[in-house]
This record gives sequence, C-alpha cells and structure tokens, in this order.
Amino acid sequence: MRKRSHRVHAAVAGVTAVLLGASGLVACSAGGNSPGPGASSKRQAAVSPKPTPAWDRSPASVAAVGDSITRGFDACSVLSDCPEVSWATGSDTKVRSLAVRLLGKQRAATHSWNYAVTGARMADVAAQMEKAAARRPALVAVMAGANDACRSSTSAMTKVSDFRDQFEDAMRTLRRELPKAQVYVASVPNLKRLWSQGRTNPMGKQVWKLGICPSMLGDADVVDAAAMKRRDKVQKRVVAYNKVLRDVCAKDDRCRFDGGAVFEYRFGTQQLSHWDWFHPSKDGQSRLASIAYRTVTAKNAPE
Repeated sequence: MRKRSHRVHAAVAGVTAVLLGASGLVACSAGGNSPGPGASSKRQAAVSPKPTPAWDRSPASVAAVGDSITRGFDACSVLSDCPEVSWATGSDTKVRSLAVRLLGKQRAATHSWNYAVTGARMADVAAQMEKAAARRPALVAVMAGANDACRSSTSAMTKVSDFRDQFEDAMRTLRRELPKAQVYVASVPNLKRLWSQGRTNPMGKQVWKLGICPSMLGDADVVDAAAMKRRDKVQKRVVAYNKVLRDVCAKDDRCRFDGGAVFEYRFGTQQLSHWDWFHPSKDGQSRLASIAYRTVTAKNAPE
C-alpha cells in the first residue's frame, strides 16, 4: 500500500510540475517584456522598406514641357516653332518622336500634348506642368535648362540654388494633381560642344552674332584666356544644372533622369539646324527621341 501511495504521489508531483511549467510558459508569453501576439509582424513591417512603384515601360499617354528644343524651333523653317518634329510629341515619320514610339502614330495624335514654350526657362516649367496635369498624362517629358545658361552674360545665368527651387516647384505642382504620373527628365545639352561644332560654319557664326546664347557663343572665334574662362563657366553651370535634375528626380520614385545621355551625346553639324546652328535639326530631334525612348523603356533607370 505504501508502494502504491508512493507511486500515486510521484505521478501527481510529475503532473503538477508539467502544469506549473506550462503555466510559467503562458505567464512568460503574456507578461513582462515579451512581445504579444502580432508584435513580431508589426516590427517587421516597421523596418521593411517601402516597395518602389513599378515603372511602366509602355505608358498610355505623353505630355511634354520645356523650351524651344521641345517645340522644334528652327527645325523646319527660320524663326518658327515646328512642333510636328518635336522629339517628345511630334508626328513626323523621320523623327519618330517619343510619343509615336511609345503609342504608335494613330494613338499619339490623340494622346500626346506639347506645352513647351520657346524661350522658357526652368522658372516657367511649373506653369507648364499645371497645364499638362489637366490632361492627366501617364508620362510627362521634361527638357529645360539651356535658356538658364544661355544668357546675355555669365552673371545673368540662373543661380544653381534657384534652378533647384524652380525644378522642385515644378515637380510639386505636378504631384499635387498627378501623384502617380511618371516623369522623364532629359539632361541639359552640352553647350560647349555646340560652340565647337557650330563655329566651323561661317554662316552659323554670323547668325550667332544676332544674340544667340551670348554667354557661350559670343565672339565665337576668340579663344583667348578670358573667352575660354567664360565658356568654361557656362559649361560648369550646365553640369551643375544636370546634377540638380538628377538629384531632384532621384527623390521621386516615379521619375527617371536620362543619366546625362543628352549632355554626353556627341552630336555634329548634321544634328544642328542650318538656320541658326543652335537648335536641333530634324535629325537632332530624332536622336533626342531615341535617347528618351531608351530611357523610358529600359528595365532599370540609368545611373
């Protein structure tokens, strides 16, 4: 009887120990510093990076903002806009604009819009963005900044800090209306290369004397220290503008900068208007369209 009693006590003690252990586990999970149910998943959500929106490589509509380059100025006739050859939204079959390449000619005719203005600077782009946003485009193409550097003198060029504020304002204007629209940003062209190419043509130099981009193109044949210092200052300002475009665009998940492709493109006289040797010819417009299309349709954004 004592042996049986001993066995019963032993069994009870064992069960009690198990129950005590189990209750201890419950207490440990429910109190103290231990996380409650779901805390782990909440903590993981808090530290997980926000997913980057997928870039749509085939947007359904295109709007363009910017300056005379996007208006096709001097590409068809002297001192005239020619938007039909615009790299962004034109219909010309030889140019094959960004809109035509993305949408096809028929759809591009009804689903692309050009709000660029000849002579515009970055300060004017916000107002253009507002007009473009009213169309609710899937993609907005931006090319601006050349006129900020092409001034009467180097001292008249737009300050880099102002250029940044103006581009940020343009992006905010778009985002207020279209938070999910994609943006393609072209770099400012290489103005010093334009001088080196255009100055080989006597007619081009005569046209430049009428006041085309004096900060870079003035006294085109003068290559003394002062003239070269002036041109280098303009060139550095363009490089700084392009850094602003890259940095501001990088802060927006739905913005792609061309990685400097327009600035680095080694154009020749065939890509320049033979009326002013400054604006792109039809061939030059086609090259700009090709750069834009490659950037928009690439799997990854240029670095």
